[in-house]
Amino acid sequence: MQLDALFTNGRFTTLDPRRPTAHTVGVFAGRIAGVDEEVAHCTARQVHDLGGAPAVPGFNDAHQHLSLRGRRLLELDLRAEAAPTLDALYAAVAKRAAELEPGAWIHGSGYDQNKLGAHPAAEALDAVAGGRPVWLEHVSCHMGVANTAAFELAGYPGGLGVPDVDGGHVERDAAGRATGLLQERAQPLVTGTFRPLPVETIVAGIAAANTVAVSEGLTSFTEPGIAAVGDIGHGPVDLHAFHLAVERGLLNVRATVMPYLTVLHDLGVFEPGNTWFGLDLGLRSGFGDDRLKVGATKVATDGSLIGRSAHMCTGYHDEPDNSGFPLFDPDELRHMIVEAHRCGWQVAAHAIGDAAIGLALDAFAAAQAAHPRRDPRHRIEHFAVATGTQVERLAALGAIAVPQGRFLTEIGDGMIAALGPERSERCYRMRSLLDAGVVLPGSSDAPVAHGSPLLNIHDMVNRRTASGAPLAPGEALTPEQALRAYTIGSAYAEHAEDRKGTLARGMLADFAVLSDDLLTVAPDRIATLSVGATVIGGDVVHDDGALA
Repeated sequence: MQLDALFTNGRFTTLDPRRPTAHTVGVFAGRIAGVDEEVAHCTARQVHDLGGAPAVPGFNDAHQHLSLRGRRLLELDLRAEAAPTLDALYAAVAKRAAELEPGAWIHGSGYDQNKLGAHPAAEALDAVAGGRPVWLEHVSCHMGVANTAAFELAGYPGGLGVPDVDGGHVERDAAGRATGLLQERAQPLVTGTFRPLPVETIVAGIAAANTVAVSEGLTSFTEPGIAAVGDIGHGPVDLHAFHLAVERGLLNVRATVMPYLTVLHDLGVFEPGNTWFGLDLGLRSGFGDDRLKVGATKVATDGSLIGRSAHMCTGYHDEPDNSGFPLFDPDELRHMIVEAHRCGWQVAAHAIGDAAIGLALDAFAAAQAAHPRRDPRHRIEHFAVATGTQVERLAALGAIAVPQGRFLTEIGDGMIAALGPERSERCYRMRSLLDAGVVLPGSSDAPVAHGSPLLNIHDMVNRRTASGAPLAPGEALTPEQALRAYTIGSAYAEHAEDRKGTLARGMLADFAVLSDDLLTVAPDRIATLSVGATVIGGDVVHDDGALA
């Protein structure tokens, strides 16, 4: 038999318990035809020699905003590495202003007030923007800062008259003037003036992020939030933009996309006695193919931990009078989740605070009690501050938690400040989930944190903040557990474990070639590893010279 490709002389970790290692992988029609002696007598149109390098199943990020990551690659970079102080941030805005035409928007993203000491202010941005409107997106995407020109374009001269918004917050001075910061559902008061973005802008962002993602060994990802005109979803053309990127060969990584639950609607009588709550044509979770498919529907129940808007049962350690807030009335949230469940959707609820997690679990339980379904696999995105009882409830419901590894380094110090020492031990639990029998996926929430799977796996194992402080060290994983999360666990989270996550006959031929074996190097060296090549469906989509 002639195969499409043979990958030889490798040290493959297959994660297949029947054959945990292999030296040769054969590929036909995008899938693994066999390994080692199963393909020993086969020829192939292409033969690639790994030169003895280690390889693992392709990394699968269960929660990465790839299109947003691409958009930020094209915007002014305000992460701490690029703008470590407020003065440096204002200088960067001034430099960008000098490069733009008068009246052009200045878009920046990635700043973190926990590292800067404060949020940027409208008045200071006015001084450096040369009359241009400015919108600076917080690293979390849950808030941002506008300057006076931006408020005026939105219809609020001098920042006056900006209304209150349910599920959002507008920061004002004593005179009632907006000082710049808009949180959660207040953001569209300004961002609505320049969104939705043109479809070609979205496609360009997807293409830019894809190039970075394949260099990191990423072969699959789930985009958590499309179709809503907001600060993560770009609008109704999101799915079309992903289709265009696939058709043009700009998106190699396999995409599962989550429509926002708020774009689902009642379609009327779908069958005798029943209405349908979903997308037009009755579209729901599972539609699509291995290149691009519709996954769960996402709903955000609360905000950001480091932004102090996540919905907590008690006040924050450093802001005891603030316990965050829910983004929906609990009854409204439960109704939407129950209806989506009834109509066949997998539901992914963003819930960070323990109070928000409780609301999500209550809604999942109510949905299953009212409309029993086999294995819906509802998800809680982040599951950031959870009690032991909530871990047990999640497991009993057959639901999945999707915590992020890289948060521990990049924003861990801010999380400890927000939670204090006692609650920090319940932060971004991982080992507890596995011990409870929950299938754990791997995810980054990029671009909120770095999207590299190897960096995320490093943090899942080592659990130290940027300052070196341990963060809930009892929740640390072994390297093998972290690798399984970023492969098998993420496949399970998207109902794809029958074709992704292991290297075995019949599975998709997706894998990453590494500079060293992440299962045997010292745990504190995992972050130093690099990706030499990435293969998706047997096609080499990235090669730094690892393949001969």
